[in-house]
Amino acid sequence: MAIDIIWLETIDSTNKEALRRSDDLTDFTILAAEYQSEGRGQKGTSWESAKGSNLTFSLVLKPDMIKAENQFIISQIAAVGVYEYLVSKGVDAKIKWPNDIYVGDKKIAGILIENFIEGDSLSESIVGVGLNLNQEKFDSGAPNPVSLKAITGENYDLKEEMEKLAFYLYDLYIPFKNFSWGSISEKISSMYHRNLYRYEELHKFQETPSGEIFEGRIIGTDKNACILIEKLDGSTVSYAFKEIKYII
Repeated sequence: MAIDIIWLETIDSTNKEALRRSDDLTDFTILAAEYQSEGRGQKGTSWESAKGSNLTFSLVLKPDMIKAENQFIISQIAAVGVYEYLVSKGVDAKIKWPNDIYVGDKKIAGILIENFIEGDSLSESIVGVGLNLNQEKFDSGAPNPVSLKAITGENYDLKEEMEKLAFYLYDLYIPFKNFSWGSISEKISSMYHRNLYRYEELHKFQETPSGEIFEGRIIGTDKNACILIEKLDGSTVSYAFKEIKYII
């Protein structure tokens, strides 16, 4: 298996660079950087990463077989791929909806996806991933970061680990692309849901912007990628991203 991984020493953002090079990049090309000066997270947040310490990369996909209404499958593929990589390291990881990766109550990875639509289908997806590999000190004030080294005590080679992680993503995406829906998509969705952070556990949440705190259980996601939470009164409510906060 030959995966095209392009390494960059320093870049503003691998997602931005992927957009700049978009026309020249083939399906399943990875742009990886030793350092990003403008790494981004969800909804414009920044991603802290010390130079040469972590995996920061963008995966370029050309998933024209996916209808726009089904684009959440890209998030599921990305999250499950990172999850499986971490499990292979002996880490008890979970997927925090929609696509952060947690170990316990600490964040080890974040995923930012930009989808582009032509007609009724996706023309391109840029999957930006930041995974804390060797960094031990975080200065940004992020409330709960953790790295693989902090968990296992081991040092990791960036290029070796990039290739290993790429395999897990490739092993999910390529069969899905070749055989599309049916059993493969159901398998990916099932893996995503059963490994959700706090899945089917009773916890407190806070609605935004109202600030109301309530107890409930995560029971899945809907077709619009909203999270479904069953409240104590038996009602089920769907929440879009930033409409709900986990109380950790």
